[in-house]
Amino acid sequence: MNETNGSIIELRNVTKTFSDGFTAVKGLDLAIKKGEFVTFLGPSGCGKTTTLRMIAGFDLPTEGEILLNGKDISHLPPNMRPVNTVFQRYALFPHMNVYENIAFGLKQKKLPKNAIDKKVENVLDLVDLEGFEKRRISTLSGGQQQRIAIARALVNEPQILLLDEPLGALDLKMRKEMQLELKEMHRQLGITFIYVTHDQEEALTMSDKIVVMNEGRILQIGAPEDIYNEPASAFVADFIGESNIFNGIMTGKLKARFCGGDFECVDDYAVGTHITAILRPEDVILTPPGEGIISGTVSSVIFKGIHYEIVVESGRNEMVIQSTKNAVVGEKVGMTIDPDNIHIIVAEDHTNRFSAGLDKNFNLEFNDHTIDADPAMVLKGWSRSADGALLNPRGDEIDPEKIRITVAIEPEDIKMSDEAGSGLVDGYISDLIYKGDHYSYVIRTELGHDFIVDDEYLWNMDDAVSLIMPVEKMRFTVGKH
Repeated sequence: MNETNGSIIELRNVTKTFSDGFTAVKGLDLAIKKGEFVTFLGPSGCGKTTTLRMIAGFDLPTEGEILLNGKDISHLPPNMRPVNTVFQRYALFPHMNVYENIAFGLKQKKLPKNAIDKKVENVLDLVDLEGFEKRRISTLSGGQQQRIAIARALVNEPQILLLDEPLGALDLKMRKEMQLELKEMHRQLGITFIYVTHDQEEALTMSDKIVVMNEGRILQIGAPEDIYNEPASAFVADFIGESNIFNGIMTGKLKARFCGGDFECVDDYAVGTHITAILRPEDVILTPPGEGIISGTVSSVIFKGIHYEIVVESGRNEMVIQSTKNAVVGEKVGMTIDPDNIHIIVAEDHTNRFSAGLDKNFNLEFNDHTIDADPAMVLKGWSRSADGALLNPRGDEIDPEKIRITVAIEPEDIKMSDEAGSGLVDGYISDLIYKGDHYSYVIRTELGHDFIVDDEYLWNMDDAVSLIMPVEKMRFTVGKH
């Protein structure tokens, strides 16, 4: 890919594994057009900063290629790349004044003084700090220091400006002002901005394109409107703004059942398809009790300045609504929603699967635990010879240690305990999504394997848990090493 077709940076199957074995980025493929404002968005530890550092040259990819205008720069040192980086901790030189900080890189290039003076004057005008040349860094506010850091990066006239959470140290008011100023700088300069943040509002406010990441992978790429209105997964919907997320099923042509009601929708899937329905709180309409598609009781009302946040309990489900009209706790209400505002996606298969082995007595083993399962239930169709050997359904003798059993269990059939070692495997809660009548948890285990667990009770992020898996809820498939 080259600049003629609009892309300035391309990542091809980029992976980064650190010396401790942790893989921060996993097989990323991404093309960024010249002049775009692209934001990497995701929770802490999702791989966004590592990706930015690989583009900058501070980290080198373990696998894959990074192309700049069609040329591989994967192993080019940072000073040989036409990019500059602005960090959250601005890394300004406290012993230098504003002019000296901005001019530092130009002096290293041995540009004549009159050329340096002109460039410094131009970038100070761009960041609206004209006349600050002689000011000491210690006399500047956080917002002014942030502008100087941007000016120091821009004075080198990079093709790409990389910004690693540059507004994180500012207060809320200054952060909102700087969002707009950065967007205006991008418009004036016309160069490529690549921005890293975990703040959804920043991403939606400034970006031409958002790259949503989690656990080292890209989950969705799109314009802010597309990411918000058409999330590709429950994770994206939950991370970008607020969402009501419900499990459901297609019951007819453009009809879905969820949250105890049958709703018309605009997404067409076959009848019987298990789906996830996503509703933004501002799209739910309150009605008198008998006029809505579903009804419930108001359990909470909070005034948020521009709207009321209203929580309605409907059977086992909870609906969060944002409305300019107030409601009263305890009153009965109806709820409806326009079909265009119901986003339906096919439900992900969250069945948990893991491999277990057999010992010499044909007992099922996993994670140094013996699973108390009847071998006849696990090895259906298999038998034992007169001398006790294991025979497959064709009558062939098989070494039990060469057999691998795939165990499957559904998220709702796993129970969590806070007592270490009480279950088959221990781990911690690495993610959670509320789905109306239950929480869906991601448990990162000590084995590096993720399990999905559904539970009606709220646990906290990073809670240590042990996973209890009843044998009677397990399904077994026999295979070989």
